[in-house]
Amino acid sequence: MFDPKTVKVTHQWKHDAPLMWCRFDPNGEYVFATSEDQSIQRWRLSDEHKTPLAAHESWVRDLAFSPDGATMVSAGCDDKLIWWPVGDEKPQPIRQVKAHVGWIRAVAVSPNGEWVASGGNDRIVKLWSLATGELVRELTGHAREIYSLAFDPSGKYLLSGDLVGDVRQWEVATGKLERSFEAKALHSYNGGQQVDYGGVRSMAFSPNGQHLACGGLHNASNPLGAVNDPLVLRFQWSDGKLLTSHVAAGVKGAIWRCCFAPDGMLIGCSGGSGGGFLIYWGEADKEVHKLKLPDTARGMDLHPDGKRQAAALHRGVLCICQPQ
Repeated sequence: MFDPKTVKVTHQWKHDAPLMWCRFDPNGEYVFATSEDQSIQRWRLSDEHKTPLAAHESWVRDLAFSPDGATMVSAGCDDKLIWWPVGDEKPQPIRQVKAHVGWIRAVAVSPNGEWVASGGNDRIVKLWSLATGELVRELTGHAREIYSLAFDPSGKYLLSGDLVGDVRQWEVATGKLERSFEAKALHSYNGGQQVDYGGVRSMAFSPNGQHLACGGLHNASNPLGAVNDPLVLRFQWSDGKLLTSHVAAGVKGAIWRCCFAPDGMLIGCSGGSGGGFLIYWGEADKEVHKLKLPDTARGMDLHPDGKRQAAALHRGVLCICQPQ
């Protein structure tokens, strides 16, 4: 447990291109960030040593890890999934799979380390074998682009969230659609600009598995100008009931990632026209605290220790934040 009001930016690690997404490995030894230069950058936390991973031919939109931390899977806008050895001195791809037609926006690994799920602009969710890279199953039915994926803590179900706020729960073993969650508050359509905007940008389960958080944006009065407000919807897992709509006063942006701390605190990363913030909520709708970041944030993650946080900034800086 930690007091979010004591969290400060303690390190700023520089890269020479804008950063997009970031993840700690499950063993907490490294933090990885994706960049607009099409690379993945790996920083070792013990000495800040930086190592590039280069194989994608476009932006890398998401990263996921095997539970033992040995393997990372990256998802690119070049249609590829790439398997990497996490701890090698100079990591080279283990396997590359042309997985989708168009951008792959999300990737997730099952809790038992058996499956990799991917989804993106072709509106198809695919299940792959983590061990072999073989396609196991395709899940179809989304009407719009898939933005996020998450396995439930048991690994029995996979959730997929799309542009218009349709969250679907699939049974992994059979591919059966079990139910849907309505997160339409995270989508808007601007008739003047003729823009569909928003989407379920991130999903996370509470530590006790009772709540599902879906992050994104609302009040999109000027989508092309990125004038919108961050929003996280909290659902009850047992019956799908919407419990709370988490807002953040005075912040203009979108929730690019949300996750739960071990004590149940909900953390969201907001970036947009209002700059970058880490936002902290309890179970109430309004935030407990928000931490202003040095620049627009586009991704974040929580270290396995449950305290340290990383934020990827547009100006090419990876921030490490922790309680003081």
